[in-house]
Amino acid sequence: MINILKSEGLKYRRTFTRRIILLSPLFFIIIALVQTLYMPDDFVRPWQLLLSMIYNWWPVIFIPLGIALFATLVALQEKKAGNYRNLRVHNISPAVIWTGKVILMACHTLLATLVLIAATIISGLFTAGGEIPWVKIFAGGFTLWLTSLAVIPLQLWAATWKGTFLSMAMGLVGLIAGVIAAPENYWVCVPWSWPSRLMCPIIGVHPNGVLLEASDPLSSASVIPTGIALSIAAFIIFTIVTAVWFNKRPAN
Repeated sequence: MINILKSEGLKYRRTFTRRIILLSPLFFIIIALVQTLYMPDDFVRPWQLLLSMIYNWWPVIFIPLGIALFATLVALQEKKAGNYRNLRVHNISPAVIWTGKVILMACHTLLATLVLIAATIISGLFTAGGEIPWVKIFAGGFTLWLTSLAVIPLQLWAATWKGTFLSMAMGLVGLIAGVIAAPENYWVCVPWSWPSRLMCPIIGVHPNGVLLEASDPLSSASVIPTGIALSIAAFIIFTIVTAVWFNKRPAN
């Protein structure tokens, strides 16, 4: 597995795929900064405003559409390289190859999350006053990453099976379904809603972007352990299921 991860890692070096994943957090930071600078000073606490925008847009937009695009680029890269035929000539299980690819994609989304956290702190130092909410920033960032993991094997499966259209269509449907399901009781059934739902108690923002009152039921932190456990379990299950599918899939 280590050799597979190293091999996969070499493919991402100096590629557009890696750049777009690592630079995408800056887009959300810039948009949030522009809005923050034009808000009245007494509108809301600056740090709260900054986090409510960045940590709300990231799960609503990047996780469904960004990961869909990431999976599409990964699938296209493999298609140009021979559609996995070159890898399958070696004595390595296709399921192991697939698992390694999913793990490396998860590592890259973690790097993107770290960039998001760092950029949030740096931008807040220039635009927000008062004490830095370290707990919210780091807890929110890593929770966003953990709750996005389950989407990775699903999107890679869609991109590998039917290509760009299905992957991006799934991402778009996931975006809409995630926003709709996040404040509802059935949020546990929609993986794309998990990051937004857990941001409600951590950041104090509704999936629609409105700040929550302390008495709002969505502010309850009881969903956090459930959401994280569910996300990790789903990531493992979806990775195994899609790896089995890939193992049986003929190399075209």
